[in-house]
Amino acid sequence: MTPPTDTGSTHETEIIVDTEVPMVRIIRTFDAPPNKVFRAHTDPELLARWQGPRSTEMQVEHYDCRTGGSYRYLHTTSEGFEAWFHGSFHVVRPSELIVQTFTFEGFPDQVALEKLVLEDLGDGRTRLVATSLVDSFVDRDAFVASGMETGVREGYERLDELIASGEL
Repeated sequence: MTPPTDTGSTHETEIIVDTEVPMVRIIRTFDAPPNKVFRAHTDPELLARWQGPRSTEMQVEHYDCRTGGSYRYLHTTSEGFEAWFHGSFHVVRPSELIVQTFTFEGFPDQVALEKLVLEDLGDGRTRLVATSLVDSFVDRDAFVASGMETGVREGYERLDELIASGEL
């Protein structure tokens, strides 16, 4: 999947479905330094404002983004759909790296290992590279078919809006 440029953004969200291993890689540039992009991913109040599709609302039960911490949150829609997610933070290095597990509670046996790397591009810009590795190609394909692409694209558009607002 190589998508068109996000609406309202000058940066493309690239989603790569690996053909050799059951993994998805996401690459995105933001017009903000790494410390701000990191904060948007680690502050639960900020995260709830941008993560996921525009059609959902996020409620954070707990979000302890530190090495050894954990999280659990809920996405809901106005139609009453609910989706709970949880995981553990394995490594957190401020403004550089987050390694975590990710589980959709609807399929609790399908756990992804995720790695988010932030690269300082200079001039107040950051490249984010996120990978999600799962157990099988079947699980990877279900992850992609679940609407993940819409959530990622719209979420990053919302993050662009939060950055542009100056609130970050």
